[in-house]
Amino acid sequence: MTLEVEPPVLTASVLNGKRILFGVTGSIAAFKAAGWVRELCAESVGVTVVMTGAAERFVSSLTFGALSGNPVYGNMFDEAPDRLMAHINLSREADCILIAPATAQTIARLAHGMADDLLSTVVLAAEIPVVVCPAMNSNMLSHPATQGNIRQLQKMGYHVVSPDTGMLACGEEGAGRLPEWEHVHEMLLSLFSPHDLAGKKIVVTAGPTREPLDPARFLSNRSSGKMGYALAGTAARRGAEVVLVSGPVALAEPAGINTIQVTTAAEMREQVLERARDADIVVKAAAVADFKPRKYRQQKIKKSDAEPLIELEQNPDILAELGATRRPGLLLVGFAAESRNHEQEGLSKLRRKNVDLIVVNDILGAATGFDVETNQVILVDGSGSRQLPLLSKVETANRIWDHVLTLPSPPGRLL
Repeated sequence: MTLEVEPPVLTASVLNGKRILFGVTGSIAAFKAAGWVRELCAESVGVTVVMTGAAERFVSSLTFGALSGNPVYGNMFDEAPDRLMAHINLSREADCILIAPATAQTIARLAHGMADDLLSTVVLAAEIPVVVCPAMNSNMLSHPATQGNIRQLQKMGYHVVSPDTGMLACGEEGAGRLPEWEHVHEMLLSLFSPHDLAGKKIVVTAGPTREPLDPARFLSNRSSGKMGYALAGTAARRGAEVVLVSGPVALAEPAGINTIQVTTAAEMREQVLERARDADIVVKAAAVADFKPRKYRQQKIKKSDAEPLIELEQNPDILAELGATRRPGLLLVGFAAESRNHEQEGLSKLRRKNVDLIVVNDILGAATGFDVETNQVILVDGSGSRQLPLLSKVETANRIWDHVLTLPSPPGRLL
């Protein structure tokens, strides 16, 4: 078998090179929008800001101009020659409109098709996606008029990011906080990602398991879960319905994904087998402990009572069990963390466990081992092996999904 090796490549966010028209309205949360502009520019996104008159009462247009590097628009009747048709041209020059914070007044304007300021006129003339991030007092948000307006925006195809719950600027606590940037960023990534996994039900496992020895100690491994979380996140962006079964990790649960937290290999097995019943694809990226202590001590083992040897027993092999009992149509992807003979070990695992694809990574590499942001994997399937270049884990995840889409469809169901 010949190993195909791709040359090194430079990768970037799917947002790289996109142009976003950023609408800022009159809310105390406008100061957070300044940070969002900076985040977008860091991903090489071209940002042009449109501010309402009320927004300029909270944050100066100079701030947004300095952060975006572009002129800031606000006057509906600006007589400058290059701004006379701004209400039409601004949306034609952008790939997406992001409105954050979106006040109750702005949401009402948009829901009723009003065009009485520059921002609402630009949106009314736009033929590009519009993302709306509400931010207001809880009572204003829950008012039937506001809720009706939000539903109307959704009916018209606008993408509304639900506000968060917490302490508000008015001192009250409740729903109405501007959504966290991570959730909005995920929405933007999804908008610009191909939806070639739409309609697929995918189960992804991630992280280590912990096998308890006593109430204070356990056996585990160095898996951070980053690769599995990247696979789950990119699958969701590409339209899949994703269930993430995660061992103990120090990562935030990805937005919009059903995440099930487990601790032991037995708990992970139970969840995976149940979720695999109606899944199209199962990706076993978790580093499940191969062994567990044969005996669990109910009380903490004292140093004076410690035995020099710990007797172990094998944990169930979840991937092998799936491969042995797989129903027609279920596509299986496994991972192999290896320190030597990477291609050979991957091929052996592919055959032994009856799976469609094995992803092999080198755990000894400084840029490919545990708890790093990059990876360089070998993809092993029935037709051969291919080594990907060194990539971010997110880009590696996307390349894995690209490859999954090229695999022969398991009998009984089209992929």
